[in-house]
Amino acid sequence: MTVLAGIGFASPWLLLGLLALPILWLILRAIPPAPIRRRFPGVALLLGLKDDESVSDRTPWWLLLLRMLAAAAVIVGLAGPVLNPQKAQDGAGPLLVLLDASWAGATRWPDTREFVAKHLSEAGRAGRPVSVLRLSDPETPVFQASDVWRSRLAGLTPAPWQPGRAQIDVTLEALKTIDHGFDTLWISDGLAYDARDTLLSTLETRGAVRVFQTGNAVLGLSPARFEDGAVQLTAYRSTPGSEREIVILAQGRDPGGTMRILASVPARFTAGQRTAQATLSLPSELRARITRFEIQGQHSAGALSLTDDSLRRREIALIAGREDREGLELLSPLHYLEQALLPTAELLDGALLDLLPANPDVIVLADVATLSTAEENALVEWIELGGMLLRFAGPRLAASDIGRDTEDPLMPVRLRAGGRSVGGAMSWGEPKALAPFAEGSPFFGLSLPADVTVSAQVMAQPDPTLADRVIAELSDGTPLVTRKPLGRGQVVLFHVTANAEWSSLPLSGLFVEMLERLAVSSTAKAPQAGDLAGTIWTPMQVMDGFGSLSDASALPGVDGADLVDAAVGPGLRPGLYASEDRRLARNVLTDEADLIPALWPDRIPVQGLSVERERPLGGILLSLAIMLLVLDVIASLALSGRLIPGRLSAVLALALLSAHPGPAHSQNSADTFAIDATKELVLAHVLTGDNGIDRVAQAGLRGLSDTLFFRTSVEPAVPMGIDLERDELSFFPLLYWPITPDQPIPSAEAYGRLNEYLRSGGVILFDTRDADIAGFGTASPNGRRLQQLAAPLDIPPLEPLPADHVLTRTFYLLQDFPGRHGRREVWVEAAPPDAEHIEGMPFRNLNDGVTPVVIGGNDWAAAWAVDDNGRPMVPVGRGFAGERQRELAYRFGVNLVMHVLTGNYKSDQVHVPALLDRLGQ
Repeated sequence: MTVLAGIGFASPWLLLGLLALPILWLILRAIPPAPIRRRFPGVALLLGLKDDESVSDRTPWWLLLLRMLAAAAVIVGLAGPVLNPQKAQDGAGPLLVLLDASWAGATRWPDTREFVAKHLSEAGRAGRPVSVLRLSDPETPVFQASDVWRSRLAGLTPAPWQPGRAQIDVTLEALKTIDHGFDTLWISDGLAYDARDTLLSTLETRGAVRVFQTGNAVLGLSPARFEDGAVQLTAYRSTPGSEREIVILAQGRDPGGTMRILASVPARFTAGQRTAQATLSLPSELRARITRFEIQGQHSAGALSLTDDSLRRREIALIAGREDREGLELLSPLHYLEQALLPTAELLDGALLDLLPANPDVIVLADVATLSTAEENALVEWIELGGMLLRFAGPRLAASDIGRDTEDPLMPVRLRAGGRSVGGAMSWGEPKALAPFAEGSPFFGLSLPADVTVSAQVMAQPDPTLADRVIAELSDGTPLVTRKPLGRGQVVLFHVTANAEWSSLPLSGLFVEMLERLAVSSTAKAPQAGDLAGTIWTPMQVMDGFGSLSDASALPGVDGADLVDAAVGPGLRPGLYASEDRRLARNVLTDEADLIPALWPDRIPVQGLSVERERPLGGILLSLAIMLLVLDVIASLALSGRLIPGRLSAVLALALLSAHPGPAHSQNSADTFAIDATKELVLAHVLTGDNGIDRVAQAGLRGLSDTLFFRTSVEPAVPMGIDLERDELSFFPLLYWPITPDQPIPSAEAYGRLNEYLRSGGVILFDTRDADIAGFGTASPNGRRLQQLAAPLDIPPLEPLPADHVLTRTFYLLQDFPGRHGRREVWVEAAPPDAEHIEGMPFRNLNDGVTPVVIGGNDWAAAWAVDDNGRPMVPVGRGFAGERQRELAYRFGVNLVMHVLTGNYKSDQVHVPALLDRLGQ
């Protein structure tokens, strides 16, 4: 491309046509030819006469100029002018594109990917082999043609951690395998990290190094803290600057299970400061629903903070077997429990049957021996649903016959009569110390104070299951704490009293730590590594670089000390971890976080990441030429006296069409769109840019709408195609999104609207149209494109549609969901882990939410599609079997729309008898 005066030309030789303009000027100037002057005496008779109409003998200069400009515009337009032409960079030979690829660059990752694509194109034009390397997850560099890397570019994503010394060491070892020189383009995310200077020095020995880095500050959010009855939030930015206000959103699930923004709070960076504080006061019930805090407008793992048990004050019911003695509070069975739990939990008191309907997290029975039949039955039912019963021994329990002959359901072990006393005036032995906690115990890793002793206890009877139920014991091997599961809950027994009558355990800090390990207490402070030493934490959900959560059940467990102290990386991904009944969030940033901006030596050229888009000017110049020629026609008619008002109107209309070739989207058109989308129920499909696919999608939704109109009480209007970049999504209950291999990735703003649409109850039906969403389906072009399109969406865990899902019975009873293809695999939101299957009922007790996404590949729109006369557009199968398949496709569409509009009401047990009758059971 040749650049002249800052404008590039694809065909600069066409500009030679401008040299012909003077010749054209002379030709046009000579038409009409000038008259020859001859003296004729008879002309004297015409003196004084005047002609009503006069015609110029030469073309006016301004008309000639108009024509010259039109000709010049045509010549320059055909030469392919381009504004802001991209100049090829200097250099030859191999090129290494090095990306930090960390969470710090996730928010502007589309710009980074576009920037890399631009340099890959330049390298391809220069014939340079290229290798792309991510420092956050380094691999051995392989230099290949730039087109190969361009095809892989969509799969490159940032990691939810920064490059560390371990990743730099791997990179340095990988560079040693390259035996030739290369230039480096280093795309920095703007934050400093360890060993970066060492890597820079190594790269400089191989060739020229250029750094590209944005000047925008990186924003981050530290873990939320609960202090002084409020949630304390701290935001960071990498560079000090002018005053700036951000908004921190608190997200969680509403009572229906839908993710929503539960609260928001502004945080202000003062001029020159790099931290901003915010305080959020919420009721405990609302605070317990919050699952994450995030900075509005930032789509990165570092700008997000997951919550765990530290924000949730557990509700604990305390019930004692005897009343407190006035003036002797230290002898109260509940005194030490109250002191240990009051700072971090909501304590409830009252009668047991009055407290159970409040569904507390833990019920503590201190020396309670006998329960009524009603109390026992209600308590067993509560534990089986996930509650924890914590019991403490005492004189009443030791003297009772509970659990003597047979195991009591509310006791973890059988007890001997009378208990045991050591170290007292009437005993021969010394008080017993605690034995070190075994590796399988929840208390493993806790340090034992030397002054903790036990002088009395209730004894467990020998039993084959006793060894498995002991989680703490004394130095002589007798049980101190035992536990057994009961349904989804558990029963725990301390074989000593809750006060200091039988042991000094309640007087020590170990008592509080043991309660915390049992998840009886929730601490507002982040746990220390020593507190979690010896525990194994299982990852439940982990974050990617954009802050989206995914299932982590296949990842190995993490040691508790490493979970607190170790840096996040490939071996410790940020996310939510669980141990026993406790939940701990490991976020990208810690309380001691400091976002240090990346500074580079003066010898290294640093440029911005902005990409000036090339803007072709050919179309503009050719349109200008057409307008000038239209004006020439009008001027010529006017000079010749043949300008008629009708012709003038036609010419002006042509000029207006030339000046405005496309429709203008005004406020009126937006209002019209809103009215059309809301005056009736409207189904919508996402415009892919492929006219054929969009036409089939429109026809498919029209066929489904007709089926709904004739078979149900739903009467949809004409379906609409929507542009994700422009149109409002909240008007539509269901979006049908056909996937094509080359459809463009939506912008960050579009993804923001899509996520808000999903969180507010909207449903998207993704259709890859390749009938292979399971198995090896993700390797297909449509499957890979679906992964790229869905990656930034806030989609919950998915599972293949189970046989008892409400989609199988919202209107029709179905077990197959074909479209143009007959495959059954359809993916929906995974059922909650506590989904209950009641004996005698064919369906589980699922939640009442609507799955936000349905994913399949059966090409349902093609099966639904009808032409203007209502006839099928696309053949499905052959003969009767094909028509049956099309009918099942329509039934699936009806079930889907009814599910979107009515939720899971078909899961209510009131409908079960009718359904059983229909099923013939």
